[in-house]
Amino acid sequence: MEIRRDVFQAIADPTRREIIDLIAFDTKNLNAIADNFDMSRQAISQHIRILEECGLVVIKKDGRERFCQAKLEKLYEINEWTERYRVFWTGKMGALRKFLDQESDALNRTAKGSSRIKRKNK
Repeated sequence: MEIRRDVFQAIADPTRREIIDLIAFDTKNLNAIADNFDMSRQAISQHIRILEECGLVVIKKDGRERFCQAKLEKLYEINEWTERYRVFWTGKMGALRKFLDQESDALNRTAKGSSRIKRKNK
């Protein structure tokens, strides 16, 4: 039975995100990738296999070497999905900022008014 993986699962792990960063602009062989981590080559191969299953990496063989090439198109899908929520939350945070500014102004006006009353009573 084949495990179905998605891009979110792939990028959830910091090691896999780092692997993507390493090969985003330059194809590298497995040994060159593994040299950047303090873990076994087998563990790195497992991470790369997950990235490949998710469609974020393509493995190309050249003789005995296996080279990893990033396929970042799927990350654009994530960006489009998260963009909706960024717009939503940016609007909510803007409204919260406006509300807090109004509350702060009201408190400042109240504090100034009460200090004037205290001075008049003296």
